[in-house]
Amino acid sequence: MKQYLLSVHIVEGAPTPTDEETQIVLRETGRINDDMQAAGAWVFAGGLTSPDSATVVRVENGATSMSDGPFAETKEHIAGFWVIKCADLDQALAWAERCAAACGTVEVRPFDDLSQA
Repeated sequence: MKQYLLSVHIVEGAPTPTDEETQIVLRETGRINDDMQAAGAWVFAGGLTSPDSATVVRVENGATSMSDGPFAETKEHIAGFWVIKCADLDQALAWAERCAAACGTVEVRPFDDLSQA
């Protein structure tokens, strides 16, 4: 079984969901988590705080520096993710379709072969 990262993306400046919309997303993603677990596909999932809560850590020439804010200056950020295991990309895409219907755009990326060992 290969592992895949399903990452949920948000766009900076997009309308903020209402409390009711947020509760619907949480309920549906909870159902998806339950279904993934029952199917043996679920490895790990999590939501992330806003990008401005990030700390970027760099080590250059043996010196460590830390800075506040997201690593990249962009309008799109990862809001949450699932790590799943599937027989193939088609199965991962089927899960991603459900995830995208529940909470918006989802990017699917397989882990490299070294991560699978």
